[in-house]
Amino acid sequence: MKDNQQYAPLHILLADDDIDDRLFFDKALKEIPIATELVTVYNGEQLMVYLGENSENLPDLLFLDLSMPRKTGFECLSEIKENNRFKDIPVVMFTTSFTRGIDLEDNLKNTLSRMGAMDYIRKPGDFEELKQVIQQTLINVSEKRIILSRENNLL
Repeated sequence: MKDNQQYAPLHILLADDDIDDRLFFDKALKEIPIATELVTVYNGEQLMVYLGENSENLPDLLFLDLSMPRKTGFECLSEIKENNRFKDIPVVMFTTSFTRGIDLEDNLKNTLSRMGAMDYIRKPGDFEELKQVIQQTLINVSEKRIILSRENNLL
């Protein structure tokens, strides 16, 4: 990657059926000092159609809500990781719906990790915390992108 490409905006895809969550995510993203482009889809079916139609321009990062109508985040994650065109997309599972206890949540995190999710984040109720969580995730993805770019240039 050339130096000027290093600063290309991160292409982020958000799949979330909750309009308030989408608005807060978008607002938080705009307040983070990292260049991004956001595309939003509203359910799992729409997500899979979007990926299929944009397979030449896949997102750098997918924030995927666990509980959506028509096709759940679990189903989408499974389909994404089983598809050779999509399997390398970093997927962050993003949900408010799981509050049944730390042991069950740990099991959920482990299951999602085994399925190929990069991370699991419970949506914070606090806006500043939401910004921090999103920003840290973007930093992690950006750092991986730079490392991969350097490795590819050495090959």
